[in-house]
Amino acid sequence: MTKFEVRTAMAEETIDITDQVAAAAAGSGLAEGALLVWCPHTTAAIFVNEGHDPDVLHDIAMVLGRLVPGGLQYLHGEGNSPAHLKSLLGGCSVTIPVFDGRLALGTWQRVFFAEFDGPRVRQVWVQPLAGAVKGV
Repeated sequence: MTKFEVRTAMAEETIDITDQVAAAAAGSGLAEGALLVWCPHTTAAIFVNEGHDPDVLHDIAMVLGRLVPGGLQYLHGEGNSPAHLKSLLGGCSVTIPVFDGRLALGTWQRVFFAEFDGPRVRQVWVQPLAGAVKGV
């Protein structure tokens, strides 16, 4: 397993982590198979979506903000219930196929880390799943 840090600078922020995940895939020796990309935090998420047009990320943040507004009478004492709910909608992991030792993403796809309760220093874990190892 490979772990790396993601440092967020804002309360809510989306960061492209594709290069770090690709490096973890390359370092794993996995030739064919899949990677689990996992976020061990309850107020953040991992997702795959379009990385070419930044308006897509803006639209995602806008809709999440409307689906999970602040200012409701949430019971959670820390005051970050919206962050927990957005994390639930985004999900804490993705599974990405690996072919020829590289991430098998679509033309416009990128891997993103979404922060909903920052700024913080977060971790992302990348675990190779069953597959063929290079040179074996």
